[in-house]
Amino acid sequence: MTDQALRHPYPPDVSFDGGDLDCGNGLLLLIRKHIDPLANGGLLEILSLDSTVEVDLPAWCRLTGNELVNQHKGSVAIDGVDHPQWSFLVSRGAFTAPEDAELAETVSAAPAAVVPELAVVPGKRKQRKKVQMAITQEVVQPVIPTELPAPAPAPTIAPLSVVNMGSWPRPAWLLHALHEHLAGRLPDAEFQAAADDAVRLAVAAQERAGADVVTDGEMRRDNYSSFVGGLLDNCQLIPITDLLPYVDDPLQFEKELRALDVPAGEVRHPAVFGPLGRSKPLAVHETEFVRSITDRPIKVDLPGPYLLTRTMWMECISDRAYDTREELARDVVRVLREEIHHLLAAGVALIQIDEPVLTEVVYGQAGEGGRTFMCGALGERLGVDEELALARDLLQEVTAGLPADRLAVHVCRGNWTPDESKALAGDYRPLTPLLASLNVHTLVLELSTPRAGELAALEGIRDDQRIGVGVFNQKQPQNETFEAVLDRARRAIDVWGRERVLLTTDCGFATFADNPILAAQQAEGALAMMARVRDALRV
Repeated sequence: MTDQALRHPYPPDVSFDGGDLDCGNGLLLLIRKHIDPLANGGLLEILSLDSTVEVDLPAWCRLTGNELVNQHKGSVAIDGVDHPQWSFLVSRGAFTAPEDAELAETVSAAPAAVVPELAVVPGKRKQRKKVQMAITQEVVQPVIPTELPAPAPAPTIAPLSVVNMGSWPRPAWLLHALHEHLAGRLPDAEFQAAADDAVRLAVAAQERAGADVVTDGEMRRDNYSSFVGGLLDNCQLIPITDLLPYVDDPLQFEKELRALDVPAGEVRHPAVFGPLGRSKPLAVHETEFVRSITDRPIKVDLPGPYLLTRTMWMECISDRAYDTREELARDVVRVLREEIHHLLAAGVALIQIDEPVLTEVVYGQAGEGGRTFMCGALGERLGVDEELALARDLLQEVTAGLPADRLAVHVCRGNWTPDESKALAGDYRPLTPLLASLNVHTLVLELSTPRAGELAALEGIRDDQRIGVGVFNQKQPQNETFEAVLDRARRAIDVWGRERVLLTTDCGFATFADNPILAAQQAEGALAMMARVRDALRV
């Protein structure tokens, strides 16, 4: 009988040895890597030399909905010395035991697919950096291009155009395909084919509604920002629930996730384990498909450099590849600039850089939802002035030398739930100097909700900057009327003039794929109402 049969009543499908890594020092990344590809009910054996895992792993199982089927304590000899070793048998999702007990005993002798073991003697912490990077994923050396493509011509976006913010509600069948693909259970070609069909539906809806500028609906993304973690070199996506060991106060973090109404079991977060590189496009492939099905101007949203730096900088993960947050930020800027160059070369009319976490800097409070702000504020945070200065510097580096008339920055106060009480509140006054300093000619701003304050707070932005005015509150569609939306647009024209105003919603319709703010039919209705307002204003 095998060692595995002696340890557990059922045979694992996959077994791996985590050595002395604890849950807060990389073990959960390995668990996620091995458990995601399993079918529901599939069994993973985890070997560990770290005693804290005996407490932390059952807690992780409870949080993630995976079932701890059995655990066993034994020993292993390392360099002639016996060390305690724990073995955990974890089911992906709920476990159903075989009906025939004799069958379970018989198949226990079947060998599992064993990942080569890692034997690290407890206490040898100097080996941690090298070992962690070796076993989490294969670290690749980023290829940094020496030359980037020049912008290609793009359609001009006329004043008062109706511009879709970005995300669109995903069909249920696409959500299923998305999660199967993220977990490694659906081949990429099959997922892309499903996403193509969903994009066709989203673009057709935008065209029917009369939108002047369309997006692909972000159908290939699990959410507005962390999707890049599944595309960049030396980065992987993990569910938010896997982050509990990395935060200073796990209980407080759980409380804030509940307060935020974030679908933590579905939303994934990027974890950096090596130097970032862009060997695959982040959004160029999205653009190429949209161009094949529409002749309208295309807008593409990208997470901003400050948002990504704050999101990706986590102790015990990113500090294995970067000594400081600033070093990580430099590579974030580099990969974003590479992507923007290629998007401009693909004829994108407007590239929107999303930096909603800026409002968390000035208005977020620990324990009230702001501190964890849509997964965009988990990392290090200094004082308000220091953080705003860092954000300004990173945005200036990303946009330097690029055509400002095709660049935009978006700021809002949170868009993960229709409950207005869950999101931040505060006007743009503290952010106006930063916005005015940027090499962008379009500011896309949440302005219809009372949480955003008055238009007068934006006094000080440059005269050459136009405003994508949030005239429709997608969180409260039942309260929106043609007259109310028209009145907001007119007030914006009174402040900035017709030539500087574009019409949009406060934020997207489905910032998080699993937590859409509206249904697709409602989203189409919102754009259609704004199109009627546009037509009334152009008479």
